[in-house]
Amino acid sequence: MAAKKKQSGKKDFPIVGIGASAGGLEALGGFLSNLKPQSNMAFVIIQHRAAEHKSVMVSLLEKYTELKVMEIENNTDIKPGYVYINPPHNDVAISNGILYCEEAVDAYSARLPIDLFFKSLAHDQGERSICIILSGTGTDGTLGMKEIKAAGGLAMAQDEQQAKYSMMPRNAIDTGLVDFILPVEKMPDKLLRYVKHPYLERAVKPVTDEGKFENYLQQIFRLIRTETGHDFTNYKRNTIRRRIERRMAVHQIAEFNEYIKYLKSNPTELKVLFKDLIITVTNFFRDPAAFKVLSEKAVKEIVRKKKINSPIRIWIAGCATGEEAYSVAILFEEAMDELEKKHELKIFATDIDEDSVDTARYGLYPDSIAADVSKQRLKKFFNKFDSSYKIKDKVRENLVFAKQDLIKDPPFSKLDLVCCRNVLIYMDSKLQKKIIPMFHYVLNPDGFLFLGTSETIGQFSDLFFPIENKQKLYQKKPELLRYYNHSDIPSDTDFMVQIQKPEKESKKEINLSVLAQKLIMNEYSPTFVFINDKYDIIYFHGQTEAFLTQPDGEPTTKIIKLVRSEIHHPLKVLLHKAECEGKTVKSEKLQIKYNSYTLSFYIIVRPVKDPTIKVNLFMVVFDIKSEKEKQSQKEQITDKTEIKIEPRITALEQELASTKEYLQTTIEELETSNEELKSSNEELQSSNEELQSTNEELETSREELQSTNEELRTVNTEHQSKIDDLARANDDLNNLLASTNIATVFLDTDLKIMRFTPESKNIFKFIDSDAGRPLDNIVNKLEYENLEQDAQTVLDTLTKIDHEVKTKDGRWLRINITPYRTIDNLINGVVITAFDISREKEIQNYTESIVETIRQPLLVLDNDLRVISSNKAFYRVFKVDIKKTTGKLIYDLGNRQWDIPELRELLEDILPNNTSFEDFRVEKDFPDIGRKIMLLNARKIMQKNKETQRILLAIEEINNS
Repeated sequence: MAAKKKQSGKKDFPIVGIGASAGGLEALGGFLSNLKPQSNMAFVIIQHRAAEHKSVMVSLLEKYTELKVMEIENNTDIKPGYVYINPPHNDVAISNGILYCEEAVDAYSARLPIDLFFKSLAHDQGERSICIILSGTGTDGTLGMKEIKAAGGLAMAQDEQQAKYSMMPRNAIDTGLVDFILPVEKMPDKLLRYVKHPYLERAVKPVTDEGKFENYLQQIFRLIRTETGHDFTNYKRNTIRRRIERRMAVHQIAEFNEYIKYLKSNPTELKVLFKDLIITVTNFFRDPAAFKVLSEKAVKEIVRKKKINSPIRIWIAGCATGEEAYSVAILFEEAMDELEKKHELKIFATDIDEDSVDTARYGLYPDSIAADVSKQRLKKFFNKFDSSYKIKDKVRENLVFAKQDLIKDPPFSKLDLVCCRNVLIYMDSKLQKKIIPMFHYVLNPDGFLFLGTSETIGQFSDLFFPIENKQKLYQKKPELLRYYNHSDIPSDTDFMVQIQKPEKESKKEINLSVLAQKLIMNEYSPTFVFINDKYDIIYFHGQTEAFLTQPDGEPTTKIIKLVRSEIHHPLKVLLHKAECEGKTVKSEKLQIKYNSYTLSFYIIVRPVKDPTIKVNLFMVVFDIKSEKEKQSQKEQITDKTEIKIEPRITALEQELASTKEYLQTTIEELETSNEELKSSNEELQSSNEELQSTNEELETSREELQSTNEELRTVNTEHQSKIDDLARANDDLNNLLASTNIATVFLDTDLKIMRFTPESKNIFKFIDSDAGRPLDNIVNKLEYENLEQDAQTVLDTLTKIDHEVKTKDGRWLRINITPYRTIDNLINGVVITAFDISREKEIQNYTESIVETIRQPLLVLDNDLRVISSNKAFYRVFKVDIKKTTGKLIYDLGNRQWDIPELRELLEDILPNNTSFEDFRVEKDFPDIGRKIMLLNARKIMQKNKETQRILLAIEEINNS
């Protein structure tokens, strides 16, 4: 099948992410029912949905909207006019306009599917991303909403008063970043107005002349500066413009001049705009790979090298709400524990936003940070409070939080580490040129600088070593042979290192040795310069104007740009050779025209090797005194006799010689590179063959997996059918148990409660959460002390036990305890059932009272002709014992005295075919009481179940001899 071509990149319509949890169905219904079907938007609903046997969300939501509702499948190309809902127990993300889903992996912490989708939406759609947070418990969605706001998107939240569960919207609102707080029925109209603004409609952009725009921008900056005291003049224009246009879209304002009028009349909007301009996304251990490098190559190095009793000082510039500062503090705590070295740790965390600093000071964060902080770190460095985590005091006491403007306020000093992540990207080059040298200045020797992954040190490679270029970790270079102007760095005695001033001249004797060295250097040493590995001149000595001249345009210190054109090529060759070979190199004799005279000289390039110097330096000497020249440099410059050499020929010879040498060097490098390329090509060829082999194996594995997948789908369908049948049977069983009005309790093999019927709550004080508790922990109303022992006996002997038990409120119950057998005939516990026999007991007592009042002998027999009861007249007339009568077969009474053939005929032949008989004559000699002539009257009494019966046998004595 031809693969369907997918669209990629940002869509030309807005994508709205909607997060909901408990109570979300009602809120979603209210939102969708007020949404116009022609809306040119796509909606992705993310709910907390556990795995279930049947999904009904699609059919439920279809009732509220005319839009097409569908459950997300992997690789779904998102389209406008659709409502997409996440599958149960699946995480969803968006990339290049395609929805991807995969089964969630249960972890130690709560799943955060809303945060996950919002973050991917922010990264994929940027300023066109929109999020809505509806009813739900917990804090899911808040961190993802921050990412959307930082990307320039829109955030909405349901009004807390309307939300059935307000925790999710309240956590989002508490950040101060939500643009609209509305009831769900008002959201669609506000949303539609927003997406039609030019900020979102790419085809219709606000047209503003750059000059006018700059004028508007300066007016806005002045208003913000007056309101907040902060100046955004040197922030990047594109970022500032997009943030301002987003606020204009929120208020449905199309022109900048109208928005300025709105700002002047609404000071609150100035504060909101200020918040929007400084939004930064932060979370614990953001960019884990970068923090791993920081830990291994900086934090542990600082702890390892720090002297005993020396404090460790760190500055977190732009700390936002504190997550990064606490992350760095945790890394140092872990490093000190691992290396078994304890130091005083002082972390200065600063930010321009006072509200963010207040949040950081308190150190309380939503439980959704569990997505970024490991279980071990949560346990060691945080305390859990309901749906929040609070940083422990042992970490908090190491940090000092303060409001600070990085541009104008004094910095801290004597620092081992400066972290300034995702701050410089909002500033123009002018501010960066001011701030990066300041960081170098306040760091200790070998101190570290940690920037964001999108930031660099720019042109200041002479100030910092790159420790890890990809993760933007740098180490300070020493200020060697270079003068830095710190005049524009603010100074303060509490924050800055005091610059040592030169001692005043004293009236001591002149040091002749120093004076001699100075005179010799000035009079007899050649002209030279020191350069670094970037070919920047960092020190001049002697009269260099004959060899070096400043070109037109911006000033430079690059020696290649400063050197005269006649000697450009030979100098470049010498520099290259000295750098590659690591030894001193010298040119052939060179000549240049200077002040109408020809000057002969040599160029010497000498690498500076000194163990105390950590940077690569070179000394470039312009030697006009070598080879025993007949005239000194001064004479050659002042002598008015012109050397008779054709300057043009000399220059061409020099250029030709240097070009030959330069070309020879280039050829050697190319030959070396060619050999390396050949070797690399062979390695690539070998790797390609291995990859082809691996690809074939993967193709085979893919086919096997596809086959397995088809089998799993078939099995899954069968399982789904069985689950449906089981669910139906379970529903039938629950309804049956509830309708029988029979108290039933199911116990497992440990006599713990598995389940119980509603009727059993009238006997046992059950609550719904008692499943799993031992039976003897539950209070009951039975006068039955041996209930647990009898249950254990049934479990051990598999013999049924029946008891008639009286309750504490006067009722009578028949308790049956039987083994619980599974479908495989395995014993898996016991079943206790209780039938209310109070009415039967009452009738029985009433009957017994009547029987006792009859003066003639009377017996009550069961189906098996055993004596259930008899009256006192029977015992008196026939001289028998009650204990030897009750429960006995009637024929066995009195040593089988009642085994009378006529009686057998009556009970076994006549009575079964009749309901009663009367005056049946029986004669019998009884050993103890003599001969009796009796008339027997019998009647069958049927029970309720129509399967058991009772027989009343009345005996009338007519003659006693």
